[in-house]
Amino acid sequence: MSKFLSLFLALLLFSLHAQTLTLDECIDKTLKNHPDIKKLSLNVSRSNASIDVAKADYLPQINASAQYNPINTFVMPQNGQFNTIEDDNWLVSAQLNQKIYDYSKTTSTINAYKKDKEIAALSLEDRKALLVYSVKIQYDIALLQTNAIEVRLKDLQTKEELYNQAEAFVRAGLKTQADALSLLSAVYVAEDNLAATRAELDKAISTLSIYIGEKIDPQTSLRDDSVTNKNNNIQDSEILFENVITKNYEIKSYQEQISRDSFIYDASKAEHYGSIDAVAIYTHQDSLNAYDTSLVGVTINIPIYSGGRISAQTQQARIAKEESQEAYNSKKLLLEEETQALVIDLQKYRHTLKAKEALIESSQAAKEIVEARYKEGLSTYIEVLDASSTYLLAELGLLEAKFNINNIMNRLDYLQGNIQ
Repeated sequence: MSKFLSLFLALLLFSLHAQTLTLDECIDKTLKNHPDIKKLSLNVSRSNASIDVAKADYLPQINASAQYNPINTFVMPQNGQFNTIEDDNWLVSAQLNQKIYDYSKTTSTINAYKKDKEIAALSLEDRKALLVYSVKIQYDIALLQTNAIEVRLKDLQTKEELYNQAEAFVRAGLKTQADALSLLSAVYVAEDNLAATRAELDKAISTLSIYIGEKIDPQTSLRDDSVTNKNNNIQDSEILFENVITKNYEIKSYQEQISRDSFIYDASKAEHYGSIDAVAIYTHQDSLNAYDTSLVGVTINIPIYSGGRISAQTQQARIAKEESQEAYNSKKLLLEEETQALVIDLQKYRHTLKAKEALIESSQAAKEIVEARYKEGLSTYIEVLDASSTYLLAELGLLEAKFNINNIMNRLDYLQGNIQ
């Protein structure tokens, strides 16, 4: 018995008491602990605060100021002469400004900030969906490599048994040393492939640990809830694409960007016309004599010349609006292309799945016959290795086909905005 097989049996006994980790648990922990989720959540809060900043222009703006001069020189005419007097001086003033009308500039600015908040919320949801998709990939890779280890262990055990038989045949003079050496080489290759598969499993578990924010015990078993064990049929590709366009978070974000840039463009145009404001000012001054002044009125502010700044800003806003529209159109084309490619690949891997299942059945029967004939001295080691290799590749191909189907279904879930 090889050291790899002994290790596997020891791990199998330990796994009877090992902890089981499910995909849902990995997803929940990732969404709870990943820093990207926390960062984007803060971005949503910041966008909400920006709306409050913009809304402040609707409300009265009140400012107060005070000034005190302990020594102030006053010049006073007296009897045809000018005399100076030194005294203190102080002033208290309060001013109120209330916007009356600005051609919807403030309203458009507030609506633009609201769209920013919606874009931030969509970015958060898209990142959640992408993290869920990434976790599913690593989880499925770990399952794939776990099952591949079992397949390769059985293959290694078979080659070791054949090598031991070849050694016995050599000692009995029924086979040449070439048989034993060739089968021994096959054992070494199987051990190396097993070690490589184990390394791929360790990398997948390590990446999964990073996503969930905690160390996963190497002996933890993963529950297989892959979609190939369920109904993986999908609707017509046109209906599927409509669902993607309707539900995809990125495409929704592009739509909101178009609306946001339209509001910014409207606000930029409104700046050409200025604003009408109500003003109230009250001042109390004590300078030799104490007196009050007050002002209540309406001001009209119209920008006559700004060096082309307002026109340039309006032009920038118009171009940004058109860029957002083209970005949406481009993203739509990319999503359509990816969706169609995924549907085609899914059909291909479904045929591959059926082919591999049939190949496993036939190659297993051929493998058993060839191995039995080899024990009777009726087959060569080349035929044995060829039959064993065909069966091994069929089993690994079946696992890979299932993985690819899972990956496609998970990708389609992400494109349709499914978090779980």
